[in-house]
Amino acid sequence: MILATLFQDLLCFVYDACQKFGIIIPLAIAQLLSMVFEKILFESYKKEASQKLMHRPELKVVAITASYGKTSIKNFLAQILSKKFSVYKTPRSVNTLGGIIKDINTDLPKNCEVYIVEAGARARGDIDEIAKLVNPHIAIVGRVGEQHIEYFKTLENIRNTKMEIIHSNRLQKAFVHESAYVQPRLDIVSFGGDVTHVLATLEGLEFDMIIEGKEEHFTCNLLGDFNAINLAASIHVARELGMSLDEIKQAIQNLQGVEHRLQKIEAGGKLIIDDSFNGNLEGMLSSYQLASSYKGRKVIVTPGIVESTEEANTLLAQRIDEIFDVVIITGKSNASILDLHVKKAEKIL
Repeated sequence: MILATLFQDLLCFVYDACQKFGIIIPLAIAQLLSMVFEKILFESYKKEASQKLMHRPELKVVAITASYGKTSIKNFLAQILSKKFSVYKTPRSVNTLGGIIKDINTDLPKNCEVYIVEAGARARGDIDEIAKLVNPHIAIVGRVGEQHIEYFKTLENIRNTKMEIIHSNRLQKAFVHESAYVQPRLDIVSFGGDVTHVLATLEGLEFDMIIEGKEEHFTCNLLGDFNAINLAASIHVARELGMSLDEIKQAIQNLQGVEHRLQKIEAGGKLIIDDSFNGNLEGMLSSYQLASSYKGRKVIVTPGIVESTEEANTLLAQRIDEIFDVVIITGKSNASILDLHVKKAEKIL
């Protein structure tokens, strides 16, 4: 800004007309130079991150994306693989290109054997950029649905964006949920239909999974039947990386749940299910089904489904009305829809 102002002052000695623009010229020049400088810095950080990964050929990179459930898959997979490998995953919900670049440059351990990357998107091409940066050996595409539909406009756009995760020049295998409707091929395996006999209670989860033509049984302390699909993706990757079924079953049995995702808390004689990070219709309906098995009074605190359709929130409200005694509605975005369709339960807005 200082340099741009000095430039304008010098210019005004030659052209009196420049005084008419006042501060506009310095602001415009400063903004333009800042954008150019920022772009140069970003590209240098990106190149540094790419070189760090390419110079470690022994490091296996697993990239995960989905409309919902990707953070859970990341956390479950990291816990399972850590029984045999040195594993590092992108922290919290870091899933953007800038966040991943920073993570690689500052936090990726030198002794790491498996790097698990979560990839998110708000526009076409976002995941493509991440895939081309990390060049995953293994890719996971979890459930594909209408999450963030306002950004992508159509479900087909969402599917195409999620499938950008396979744009890697060293891809060995991709595990894609059947909701993506992708034709399987030698390096793409469809999963989801291989999960059977799912039983979810307030005590835990058990399910069967067909592996190499044989039905295998898995049990864990996690809540929610939808987690069977998240675990199926993790099982496929663990098998691809060489873990035995016994090692995987033992790791799954001792899994710890993800905070704020169907997290069971018992306090003061009350049972609290913290599902505040869940933001998709299927997962929320599953958690309500779980709550319906509780014999006592049931209270829900919810804003509805943020970043979804009116139809989805209507269905959610109707299911809430069937199960809960008291509904505390937070936020404004879905308050009118929930208020309209919750009729029997006591409402607090």
